[in-house]
Amino acid sequence: MPSPRQQLQQQLSVSLPQHPELVLVTDLDGTLLGGATPARRGFYRWLAQQRERVLHVFCTGRDLTSIARVLQADEPIGLAAPHLVIGDVGCTVACGASLLPVPLAVDPIEARWRGLPQRLLPLLEAQPGLSPQPVHSSRRLAYMVDLEQFDHGLIPQLEAHGVDCLISDSQYFDVLPAGVNKGSTLLSLLRWLEVDPATVVTAGDSLNDLAMFETGLNGVMVGNAEPDLVAQLPRLPSVYQARGEGCAGIAEGLRHFGFAHLWD
Repeated sequence: MPSPRQQLQQQLSVSLPQHPELVLVTDLDGTLLGGATPARRGFYRWLAQQRERVLHVFCTGRDLTSIARVLQADEPIGLAAPHLVIGDVGCTVACGASLLPVPLAVDPIEARWRGLPQRLLPLLEAQPGLSPQPVHSSRRLAYMVDLEQFDHGLIPQLEAHGVDCLISDSQYFDVLPAGVNKGSTLLSLLRWLEVDPATVVTAGDSLNDLAMFETGLNGVMVGNAEPDLVAQLPRLPSVYQARGEGCAGIAEGLRHFGFAHLWD
């Protein structure tokens, strides 16, 4: 019987680093895609040079179609595909090269989501302050939200059906299978990878990254993080608040956690 790591590798179209010195888990918008262009270009170049030493994971609210557009748009300044992708706020795991979903990770989430949309959509239809996002996911519901119009009493009604509701960046409203988020999916992925947690650093900027920071793994909150996320810092002892924005903040955090040697 293959181990979970072997099963994971069999379901990917690329090989993973066998013994990575760093597992870098980055949000996209405002984090890996944030900051000044020179800092981004330099950081992307460094990532490309460290493919065998640094296992890179996107951990984003974007769906796979949107991630593909990001990689195409940022190709001129050097952003390469990661080894792995956690998308849809934790509801999708895919190979970074092909962006094909990984059944080992996706199938259990799919099972938890099955039948929920039919119960949830009647509650969400015509709700003031909500407009559907044009995403392509079968394991979450995603909306833009106007917090002044939105009826917050709707949240407990939805969650009674076995989902979690998440508002982030004061504009995004996600409905996810209960217990599924960026943090829970990341922890499952790390168990399958059989990596040392001390080699893992996460990075993010918005409230949908809070679940990553709540794992207890080393984390970098970049300098442009949203105020509601910054307010959580006192209860996140493993998270470093960077001054630099976007990629500059990630690099600052990696130095803080002792990975400066990877720049040698």
